[in-house]
Amino acid sequence: MACAEQRDTEATAPSVIDRYYTRWFRADMKGKPCEDHCILQHSNRLCVITLAETHPILQDGRTIKSINYQISNCCSRLKNKVSGKSKRGGQFLTDFAPLCRITCTDETEYTIYSCIRGRLLEVNESILETPTLLLEKPSTEGYIAVILPKFEESKSITENLLSREEFESVVSKRTVAQSQPS
Repeated sequence: MACAEQRDTEATAPSVIDRYYTRWFRADMKGKPCEDHCILQHSNRLCVITLAETHPILQDGRTIKSINYQISNCCSRLKNKVSGKSKRGGQFLTDFAPLCRITCTDETEYTIYSCIRGRLLEVNESILETPTLLLEKPSTEGYIAVILPKFEESKSITENLLSREEFESVVSKRTVAQSQPS
């Protein structure tokens, strides 16, 4: 009897992401259809930038050729170094600051943006060696970057983001629009 109860609680137990993070979304980033980003916001203000499950990289069965954190000749997100309690030295990002460029084997290139203002704490270097993590586990080991918003802005950063319900509404409207003949 105890084993059956234990299996039931394991089956219904929320994941770490669902338990400790609030999911926010940015749909159609920079006007590009379906290029959706997901922001996982922890109660301590940290935000993890990931791909939304509706992003074309995850939807169309693409294979990732390369991931490049070199944004321009002068700016590489890999050279970001933070230190100390106040995370000094981290690159400051605006809402539309590019984090990386992902190139697929069909030569389609996607730019992943920060979506929020804040200090870049870390980029995920493990997806450089193992790009399949981005496809297999986009919300956990396949995250793009970790950003710390300013304390004063931590409440207001979600104003331009969509909740899960709002995002699902946008996706369902998009699906209906795509299924109707022109």
